[in-house]
Amino acid sequence: MGKRLVDNISSRYIEAANLLKPKKSRKKIVAYVESYDDILFWRTLLSEFEDGEFYFQVMLPSSDTLIKGKKAALMNRLGCGLGQNMIACVDADYDYLLQGITSTSRQIINSRYVFHTYAYAIENFQCYAESLHEVCVMATLNDHVMVDLPTFMRLYSQTIYPLFIWSVWFYRKRLHSRFSITDFNNVTGIDGVNLKAPEQALEALGRRVQNKLRFIEKRYARAKGEIEKMKSELQELGVTPETTYLFIQGHHLFENVVMKLLTPICNQLRRERETEIKYLAEHSMQMQNELTSYQHSGCSVDFILRKNTAYKEAPLYDRIRQDISRLLEQLREAFVGDGASNRLNG
Repeated sequence: MGKRLVDNISSRYIEAANLLKPKKSRKKIVAYVESYDDILFWRTLLSEFEDGEFYFQVMLPSSDTLIKGKKAALMNRLGCGLGQNMIACVDADYDYLLQGITSTSRQIINSRYVFHTYAYAIENFQCYAESLHEVCVMATLNDHVMVDLPTFMRLYSQTIYPLFIWSVWFYRKRLHSRFSITDFNNVTGIDGVNLKAPEQALEALGRRVQNKLRFIEKRYARAKGEIEKMKSELQELGVTPETTYLFIQGHHLFENVVMKLLTPICNQLRRERETEIKYLAEHSMQMQNELTSYQHSGCSVDFILRKNTAYKEAPLYDRIRQDISRLLEQLREAFVGDGASNRLNG
């Protein structure tokens, strides 16, 4: 092999190796998240903003222990405060709606280096109503619309809305032991959905909610004026009768509402597809091969829902985008100012 050929190969190898390495000139911003489940959500969002100037590394809050959670993300274990190179990305929980009642609430709404979901948690985005039909299609490979899912979730939200306002009121008054999130969840779950009459699940929910409302409104009658005022305040934060499901506990929404709705739908969609295969198959071997192929192609709806990213058009998701964009713009201005200062000092 000639020397020139060897040199060309070596040159291309070195060039390729350099291209594969992270760009040293880019500024790294570490983003601490609460748990494994949060990594995909924040990686998906933050990657939209990576360019020739900045890139993100999404990490758990500790490099030397298995400690996780919101407090750990806000107070990382490296002994460094949050700042231009280190941010925290956390679930809002009720802290956003508490609007400074607690120290954690003050930190997530006031710190320029803390970003939160606005919705209660990432599960609420995964359960975004407009994306649920797509989840069913991905799980079953059947595009038949059995239930109008956005309408169902809108009606669900409208039903639980008045009780949710009271739930936030109890937490703002530090009276959550009298009506906790768990108490709220016990009232607002869905037992099951009859696909021939899905409205029955909502009617049963409505009866439970009204019973609880009557009890609370009788016992705390003097607070009704505060409740009406708080409705207007929460609306400015994004809480409306139609969007309430985005602000309730994410795990509860995922497990006790949306999965209770999607599971029977997906079971029926699979049965439809399998019945179609059996009808169209010309012989038993073709039928068995086609059924096996179909069954291997689908996934559990639980798995698909956890990996769902079809919520990017949600207004609350766009608010997080705007917050990240605002930070990066501020950092660019700061770096430009530092560069000009260095040139003058030089």
